[in-house]
Amino acid sequence: MSRIAYVNGWFGPLEEARVSVLDRGFLFADGIYEVSAVLDGRLIDNDAHLARLQRSVGEIDLPLPETLPRIKEIQKQLIAQNDLVDGLVYIQVTRGAAERDFVFPKGVKPTLVMFTMVKDIVNAAAAKTGIAVKTVPDIRWARRDIKSVALLAQVLAKQAAAEAGCQEAWMIEDGAVTEGGSSSAFILTQDDVLVTRQNSNSILPGCTRKAVMALAEERQIRIEERPFTVAEALAAKEAFITSASSFVQPVVKLDGQTIASGTPGPIARRLREIYVEFARATAD
Repeated sequence: MSRIAYVNGWFGPLEEARVSVLDRGFLFADGIYEVSAVLDGRLIDNDAHLARLQRSVGEIDLPLPETLPRIKEIQKQLIAQNDLVDGLVYIQVTRGAAERDFVFPKGVKPTLVMFTMVKDIVNAAAAKTGIAVKTVPDIRWARRDIKSVALLAQVLAKQAAAEAGCQEAWMIEDGAVTEGGSSSAFILTQDDVLVTRQNSNSILPGCTRKAVMALAEERQIRIEERPFTVAEALAAKEAFITSASSFVQPVVKLDGQTIASGTPGPIARRLREIYVEFARATAD
C-alpha cells in the first residue's frame, strides 16, 4: 500500500506527489523544515517543533500557508491515513513557485509538503550499542538557528562519517564542537557535569535537547551550556546526541578513539529511558 503524502491541500499517493520545477525550495533552498517523532500513533513534543517552525519561517519572512492548528490536523490525518505507529512526520514550507529570481516573488502562495516515515526509534539497536562519530569542519552559514532546507554541508558531513564507518558527524569550529550533522551534542565530564553548547546563531535550538536538559535538571544533574573540544569529549565519562529521530543516543567512539569504556554510559541510558517515559506521557 502506498504512503499518503500531503501537498498544498492535496492528499494522495507519495509517488504521485508533485511540486513545480520553479519551486524556490528546489531552486534556492528557500524554505524551512521540521520533523516530529511519532510513538504509538501520537506526536511527540510536537508543540515545540511547531513553535520552532513558526520561528524559523519568521526569521526569513516566509508566511505559513496554514495555521499551526491546521498543520497539526494535517499531521494527524497523515498518521491516521498511513496507519503510522512509530516513526516521523516531515514538514517542509517553501516560498512557492515563481520565475527564477533571487528577490522574493510577490503574490505567490508558499508550498507546504508533508509526509510520514516508519522508524522504530525506541528499539533502535544503536541505543544499546552506542554510535561512532567523525569530526568534520563546520562549513555552514552563520544562521544555523534557522532550520533551513539548505543542508548540503550536513549531507557532506554525514557522508564523510558514513564512509568512515560512523553513524554521525560532529562539526568543529574554532576548535570546538558546534553540533551533530542532524543532532545536538553532549558530554558528561569526569566531575559529572553535562556539557552542551549554548543556544545562539551557531547551532539549531534542538527541541529534544531542550526537553532532555529539563529532565536532567529535574534530577539534579549539573549542566553547563558552553562549547567543548574534541579532547574534552575523548576525556569524558560519557557522550551522547539528541534529536527527534534518535531521542538520546550514546556516543562510544570519536574519530576512531574509544570514549570511556566504549559502551553506553549509565547517564545516557537513564536519560533515554526518562525521555521515552516523558514522550509517552505527553504525546498528543
